[in-house]
Amino acid sequence: MSALFKKPAFVVLCALALAGVGCWVYQLAMGLGVTGMSNVNSWGLYIIMFMFFVGLSAGGLIVASSASVFHVKRFKAVAMPAVILSTACICVAGMFVLVDLGGIQRVWLLLASPNFASPLLWDVCVITCYLAINVLYLVFMNSKKEGAERKVAIVSRFALPVAILVHSVTAWIFGLQLSREGWYSAIMAPIFVASAMDSGLALLLCVLAGLKKVGKFYTGKDLFASLAGLLATCIAVDAFLIGCEVLTMAYPGAAGAETLAIMLAGPTAPFFWFEVIGGLVVPFCILVFAKNRQRTGFVVGASVLVVLGVFCKRVWLLLTSFVVPNVEGAPGISLGTFAAQEGGMGMWAVYGSYAPTLPEVLVAVGVVSVGAIIFWAIAQKTMFVKAPEASGDAASQGTPQPAASA
Repeated sequence: MSALFKKPAFVVLCALALAGVGCWVYQLAMGLGVTGMSNVNSWGLYIIMFMFFVGLSAGGLIVASSASVFHVKRFKAVAMPAVILSTACICVAGMFVLVDLGGIQRVWLLLASPNFASPLLWDVCVITCYLAINVLYLVFMNSKKEGAERKVAIVSRFALPVAILVHSVTAWIFGLQLSREGWYSAIMAPIFVASAMDSGLALLLCVLAGLKKVGKFYTGKDLFASLAGLLATCIAVDAFLIGCEVLTMAYPGAAGAETLAIMLAGPTAPFFWFEVIGGLVVPFCILVFAKNRQRTGFVVGASVLVVLGVFCKRVWLLLTSFVVPNVEGAPGISLGTFAAQEGGMGMWAVYGSYAPTLPEVLVAVGVVSVGAIIFWAIAQKTMFVKAPEASGDAASQGTPQPAASA
């Protein structure tokens, strides 16, 4: 572990993590008023990142567990980095829930007085189970004891449904909020699961390419191209579900017409159109051709676009529904911000706006940095070194070779 601190990139991650902790302590002392959130926009960057990283985590574990559940032997070669990535991402998602609570002491209320009708409690429970499954997965995959492979197979049969459930429950947090027009939808959970598959798989491809670049893990070209083909399929499914939702909202007389207008031409329109064009159309057009899937640069570029597109989806999905207020008529509602406390006409308003503040951004960057540190630290103990790229089964199937030392 001490060798990690000699690496400049790791030192930078630690510095960013410490800056994030400092801003979080400042937020604890001053309250959520230091963020861009208000009574009108009660959720912001933290919940966006929470949704985003839950999806990234679920996608990675679905790929890893499918290798055992459906006996896809080729995918077993990338199960280890997929599970490590899934573990790091779910830790990041959980940390964003904690920082959004506004006070760490409020975690106790979830245990002391749980509301079993609350989807938030469901999400806390399923994330806890999900993290436990990831840890068991890592322990059994690294075990040299007899029967370890059988234990991995057993855990994977629980991991696959829980990975789907964790993102479904996250979707239900929004889908069951009937007060927000843009959230309640019968296919909200399938939309979340589809975006988790493409974003999680896209991030895994980027990580695999990066690990190969630094000589820590080798994935054969055929396996890499196969995963890229799976990503193209996931993109198509995600695009279909988004199209279904847009068509339902656009149909004459539908209840979501106002929300759709905001998505297409309102404040959140840039995020919507980037997701559709940059996160769905362009990557699919790249990966649908077999020759492009053989080129690492094309696959990584398309994967980056997919990840950015899903992030934009989380932005427009969350913020679009805050544009239209639930309260009409004077005097409106108290914004709850520091500026509103000074009085004047700005104290009461119906419409508000949201933009993350510097402390909010630094907290988010710090949390993501902690996730990167978690991945880096676990990988140092469990990952593999690059196998020579040559002819043979190991190179063609992506079978990694054990490292001589961590």
